[in-house]
Amino acid sequence: MRSEVATLPGSPERPNEDWAATALPASGGGGTLVVLDGVTPPAGDDGCVHTVPWFTARLGGALTELSASRPDLTLSEILSRAIRRTAGLHADTCDLSHVRTPQATVALARWDAASVEHLVLSDAVLLLQAPDGAVRTVRDDRLDRVPREVLRSHEATDRLRNSEGGFFTAAADPSVAERAVTGTTPRAEVRALAGLTDGASRWVELFGAGDWAECAGVLAKEGAAGLLRRVRELETADAAAGGAHRWKLHDDATAVYVAFS
Repeated sequence: MRSEVATLPGSPERPNEDWAATALPASGGGGTLVVLDGVTPPAGDDGCVHTVPWFTARLGGALTELSASRPDLTLSEILSRAIRRTAGLHADTCDLSHVRTPQATVALARWDAASVEHLVLSDAVLLLQAPDGAVRTVRDDRLDRVPREVLRSHEATDRLRNSEGGFFTAAADPSVAERAVTGTTPRAEVRALAGLTDGASRWVELFGAGDWAECAGVLAKEGAAGLLRRVRELETADAAAGGAHRWKLHDDATAVYVAFS
């Protein structure tokens, strides 16, 4: 089994708000993959004295520990418990009811000899590659349904955040785990899998440099770091050409790749 994690900050002036991990038991009988993309709040009050990296590190740590140690729990139950555990760490110091309380998108996978489980919440992406090379993409498309002009307004976005008819992220409410996209695939039908934050999935979703199968091919040949290098090259070239994507030149970008054979 081959496992790789790569991450790049969007700016040297800001801490990387992504978080990623893999856990591979020494027995080789299974493993888990966790990818979080911290949601950068608009300037102003968010009701919390902690940073987004503080939040993603604690939520990510809880997800990794629980998904590796509690095979009796579903991934939705694990996400719910991890959110509750993280909320308990700052409930006494912060207003967790604030709509902008620290939060993150989630891509989570767990496997054993029989199956591969998956969970996605918000705009992280999971790729499951079959032995014949076909790639299945697991996405939560609710954020995609929100018009771009709405997302340009902080107030309008706040009204849709973690609310019916809008989109959902992992924040302080454990019940949001019920909103995640989940499923199970027979282990024999998965040759490799990958988790990407939206900074890494730009290669497909923003720049159209290839489809998801070609993205999986880049990961297999060049590794997670190779995909991120390609994304940065596209971003830099686009900015130099005065392209339409200059509103955010770089984003925190993280990729995790696991190949079973």
